Amino acid sequence: MNAGHSYDHALPHLPARVLFAAAVLALVAAAWPARVHGGEGAADLGSEWIALPPERLDALRGGYEAPSGLLLSFGIERTVYVNGDLVATTRVNIPDVARMSAEQAQALSEIGDAIVVQIGPGNRFDPAGFNGVAIQNTLDGQDIRSLTTLNVGVNTLGVFQDLNGQAALHNALIGAPGAP
Repeated sequence: MNAGHSYDHALPHLPARVLFAAAVLALVAAAWPARVHGGEGAADLGSEWIALPPERLDALRGGYEAPSGLLLSFGIERTVYVNGDLVATTRVNIPDVARMSAEQAQALSEIGDAIVVQIGPGNRFDPAGFNGVAIQNTLDGQDIRSLTTLNVGVNTLGVFQDLNGQAALHNALIGAPGAP
């Protein structure tokens, strides 16, 4: 690649972290073997998996749209399962940060509150000043799972595909025999 040319000017208004996150998502999307929509390909997922339609997923995620048209959606969910049973959960989805409701602001402030799960007798824990998930277990043979799920989406896949196409064309022209 010619060191005198840079593609940094293509999207100067986007922060580097947003571009990096979008690039990672674009690479994952490009490498994904097939798109599964609600009802399609459910047999391929196995009986324990349920494919949701995009409309349902959009309702579960939150997000905001920047003045530039960049749309970021996100949601956070923390769950604890004991022996396959859901015993604790907390979730927050912010559909529009600029128009956050009081309930959404309260949910956002509580997402960092302690989740304490005590399994069996004799557990002692003071969650005062603690943020996170604390699981205490005094029983043998328990299947304990703690999951934090982040749902993040960006609408910039097309932009990155265009940039990748431009870079590939540029590299092909520079590397072509007889090129300057």
